[in-house]
Amino acid sequence: MELIPLQDHFRPPLSLRRHWHAFHNAWATYMASDLNTLLPEGYFAEPNVQFGIEIDVAAFEETGASALHGPGTWEPPAPTQTIPFAVVTDAVEVLVYDNREGPTLAAAVELVSPANKDRPAHREAFVSKCETYLQAGAGLLIVDVVTDRHGSLHDALISRLAPATTLAREDLYSSGYRPIERANEATLDIWHEPLALGQSLPIMPLWLRGGLCLPVNLAMTYDRTCREQRLPV
Repeated sequence: MELIPLQDHFRPPLSLRRHWHAFHNAWATYMASDLNTLLPEGYFAEPNVQFGIEIDVAAFEETGASALHGPGTWEPPAPTQTIPFAVVTDAVEVLVYDNREGPTLAAAVELVSPANKDRPAHREAFVSKCETYLQAGAGLLIVDVVTDRHGSLHDALISRLAPATTLAREDLYSSGYRPIERANEATLDIWHEPLALGQSLPIMPLWLRGGLCLPVNLAMTYDRTCREQRLPV
């Protein structure tokens, strides 16, 4: 059976018939399920999907002030500085944990959403999260099939880590990263594949902390998501 090629989930006609966020949710779930069939004993993968994350400032201030500080108790001083802080408003990811000595993040798969690319603050927040994973020694895979926002989060990540590196400059892509030490020097191995509408998706490497590598079959999990969500092809 021929696998379904990549479709445009963010522009008509498909965007008028199906919700892209429902598709991403299901894709992350099926990807985690596929990884769990490959992971050895002591590891597990689970999807983490959150859209439109917001902080209710009024509620936070009210509960924080009344519940934690009663009469006669210590009061914190005023902050010495207050600065803007960008949060990742959308998270569509599969997290792989090593559970042999308590859950430790071993790798992450990030499915890019439009909100991750729609403004500089959101792009910076996404890149910061990815950099944190890599600095902790976890493997990383980014999959970007967003067609209604331009720009490469892979390029933004690489520009931060190694400003002199040549950039890929593709809007649709999948990139894998493996932080590894060689000859007492920290290095980052990168696998980058451009994606195209109407073309099959690749199999990408997902490196786990400790050296184990798993194949992430984007084509197979994408095909399963399309068929089980009854997407028109």
